[in-house]
Amino acid sequence: MRSHVDQLDGYLLRILCMLLEERSVSRTARRLEQAQPAVSAALKRLREIFCDPLLVREKLEMVPTERALQLGAQARIALDAIDRLVAPPETFDARVAAKTFRIASPDYLAPSFLAELAQRLSGEAPHCRLEIHAMGPDFDSERALAEDKLDVVIGNWPSPPERLHLSLMLEDELVCMVRSGHALAGTVLTEAAYLAASHLVPMRYSSVQRGVVETHLAGLKMARDARVILPYFAFAPYVVAKTDLVFTTARHFAQAFIPLLPLALLETPPGFPTMRFYLLWHERAHNSTAHRWLRGLIAEVGRGLVPVKGGGVARL
Repeated sequence: MRSHVDQLDGYLLRILCMLLEERSVSRTARRLEQAQPAVSAALKRLREIFCDPLLVREKLEMVPTERALQLGAQARIALDAIDRLVAPPETFDARVAAKTFRIASPDYLAPSFLAELAQRLSGEAPHCRLEIHAMGPDFDSERALAEDKLDVVIGNWPSPPERLHLSLMLEDELVCMVRSGHALAGTVLTEAAYLAASHLVPMRYSSVQRGVVETHLAGLKMARDARVILPYFAFAPYVVAKTDLVFTTARHFAQAFIPLLPLALLETPPGFPTMRFYLLWHERAHNSTAHRWLRGLIAEVGRGLVPVKGGGVARL
């Protein structure tokens, strides 16, 4: 009699992963372009192999059992290994490739970053597409990378996830942005004045990571007065220009708005850390030639954002 291991193959693993994602036999059949009875038969075989119902009916949909959720993560790892095993050597020619690259990042980089990245992509890989995905507290970027739903995450957390590959893209100092008529404009900002001010702060985009400023202040057992919280960095300069709020951000981001709005920049109080922006990616894509090309392109554009104190941006 065949063992359960002998009965399990890549086809069944793929069906299992798709069923857990879609939670529907009919939707799984449509996505895999198969007949619904074939998917139902595969589900029956999976239930026999694992001695578990895997998906059970709950009102109008099917929900996975606890065992199915455990199996799902392991099945995806096994599928990735099988795909790498049978895949032919990958080649990537940017001039003719038709691929969609998916990047997740908050909008904390200067607008010129995305503009130049899109311009470079259009010129060097004219048939490729670029998707920029937003991030928030409920978005699991590590899982999205592992499941091939993202290619790269641009992060700036003080403690990046250790399970991912990392490459430093840009290191920048923090500055404080205020309106040009603010009482603090033109002064040397002290720690006491910083803590006494009212602040505009970005909304947390990770449920498990603190931002650079919050991490620094928490280490000093201090907290700033967060009067306004915004989900988008790009809104902040326009709010600051009309209020007495202080916005702490990377110098290159702040300098992009100085020619556009009545704003002033202040050095942060002594002891504030620098802000490091880096690329994060999963092991599954580490050796992909297309992925290496994308990482190189992002890194080149990122290096062009190196700020110059009191000036614009240094182009390397």
